[in-house]
Amino acid sequence: MELAILVRHAESEFSVSGRVNGDPDVAGGGLTPAGRLQAGALATLLADDPVDLCVVTEFSRTRETAELALAGRDVPRLVVPELNDIRFGSFEGGLLDDYRKWAHAHGPGETCPGGGESRAAAAERFARGFRAVLARPEPRVLVVAHGLPIRYLLSALIEQDPAAIVEPVPYAETQRVSAAQLARATARLEAWSRSPSFA
Repeated sequence: MELAILVRHAESEFSVSGRVNGDPDVAGGGLTPAGRLQAGALATLLADDPVDLCVVTEFSRTRETAELALAGRDVPRLVVPELNDIRFGSFEGGLLDDYRKWAHAHGPGETCPGGGESRAAAAERFARGFRAVLARPEPRVLVVAHGLPIRYLLSALIEQDPAAIVEPVPYAETQRVSAAQLARATARLEAWSRSPSFA
């Protein structure tokens, strides 16, 4: 890989309703009409970009965004489950605000109740996903993923560790990172996941 184009999926039914979904086996969660328009605009934005591979997650919202953004183009897809959204445990399907309250009150190494995932474990998993992207032979890779792995990576790029509450990533907007940048940010995520703390 020489260049990764990182994109958060377009607006989904879960996100517009303010609910969380970290289990790819839960039905629903496709794009809203506005999300489909966003993915169509992304297609226009990417029209002049050569894309050799498209990485998606196990969630329909990333796959649907990729299908619309690359409509009419013969670009192979690769599912990288390590870039799936964080597992929300007992908060699954509930309100994002409720999960945020829990997250703000608990440390990054604490596992989310009900079979969920700690932020540190998620960061380590995201790093494995980004390492898989780095190892690809295709020069230009479009990565359609979720807000949290992208935000963690973008923060690491500017030498910031994950925070208890993270700034949202806009839907269907591109962030371009070189292989060197991706490797540097991934290494920072790996280091943080081994000794996590919130500043």
